[in-house]
Amino acid sequence: MDFLIIGLFMLLALLGVPVAYALCLSSSFILFSHLHVPQVMVSQIMYTGIDSFSFLAVPFFMLAGNFMSAGGVTKRLVNFAQALVGSFTGGLAQVVCVAGMFFAAISGSSAATTAAIGTTMIAEMEKKGYSREFATGVVASAGTVGIVIPPSITMVVYGVVAGVSIGDLFVGGFAPGILMGVSMMFVSWLISRKKGWVGEGKFSFKAVVVSFFDSFFALMTPVIIIGGIYSGIFTPTEAAAVAAVYGLVVGIFVYKELKLKDLPNIIYKAGISTTIIMFIVGAANVFGWLITNMQVAQKVAQVFLGFSDSRIVFMLVLNVLLLIAGTMVNASSAIVILTPILLPIAIKLGIDPVFFGVLATVNLAIGCITPPVGLDLFVASAITKVPVEKVVKAVMPFLGILLVDLVILSVFPQIILFLPNLLK
Repeated sequence: MDFLIIGLFMLLALLGVPVAYALCLSSSFILFSHLHVPQVMVSQIMYTGIDSFSFLAVPFFMLAGNFMSAGGVTKRLVNFAQALVGSFTGGLAQVVCVAGMFFAAISGSSAATTAAIGTTMIAEMEKKGYSREFATGVVASAGTVGIVIPPSITMVVYGVVAGVSIGDLFVGGFAPGILMGVSMMFVSWLISRKKGWVGEGKFSFKAVVVSFFDSFFALMTPVIIIGGIYSGIFTPTEAAAVAAVYGLVVGIFVYKELKLKDLPNIIYKAGISTTIIMFIVGAANVFGWLITNMQVAQKVAQVFLGFSDSRIVFMLVLNVLLLIAGTMVNASSAIVILTPILLPIAIKLGIDPVFFGVLATVNLAIGCITPPVGLDLFVASAITKVPVEKVVKAVMPFLGILLVDLVILSVFPQIILFLPNLLK
């Protein structure tokens, strides 16, 4: 019975049942058939799992991203990226990678980053001679940093589930996010050099300064969030609320592109996105509760540690498992399901929980473009109408370099832990 729930969930997921329903159905079956517990427990555990002050950060970060996107922030971030790297070989592809890092510092979501940058940049890349498949691939790949560079909704979920400082997780995400972005820039340069895609104009320091000041208020968002958390001015949850209000003020009064008539639709969309995430997290919490109470985590730990107590072997298994999970389920639900199983083993092997959380997030981010069902592949495909199989082919070079980054982060944990340790 111990592993029946896992097998049942995987069967339902493979049959195409939505993840949240698969989690609930598999949990409900075990509660009814083996534990003889009333089904009302499912809803009670779901509610308990999301009844946390820290989870208020999710809707507020959603609102902040939507306010910023609708308020003209995306356009300004793209312009700033264009001034910085547009003159390089493969200029527009470089712009996508840099703009992805900038927008990740606002959205907290890989899908949102992919959609925002894709709707802005893909048509422009086609006009300049880039193939539609390559443009789709680079946008999908650039979106992966959306849940790595803070604020990250996935890190908020991990912080709540694992009892780890969300502020430390946010700070720890900067270096790997930048490493991923710069690596993708390098791949874009190599491909563009081979294809003959040149830069756009000449580098101008004046243009950089002008575009920087034009996008200054957008770029201040992560500074306000991280600075406020580490200075003790507000908690991560309060930081999310501040970011939402800041995005609203900037959109209406500074950039003046966000209209009052737009607010109901923006709030509605943020509400829908939040509901989906929280439903998945609640369902995953039921699953995780059963995993814990049936001591599956302890049994998995005993089996693994009986097989090997090598940190290297564990890191290899962890990376492979999370990459696969990232292709199958939402990153937040993967965190809720797998953290109770894997974190105890990691702690016994002396792995820092902050490092574990950030590395898990990087894994799940890469999973978003890992075939066959990475989420960002479908988001980018929906924007351009390029078949998913062609998007997969286009992202393969980027996937390769991101896997190299993953190995580097696994071998050198101080890349992630340096800033959190420095700020303690």
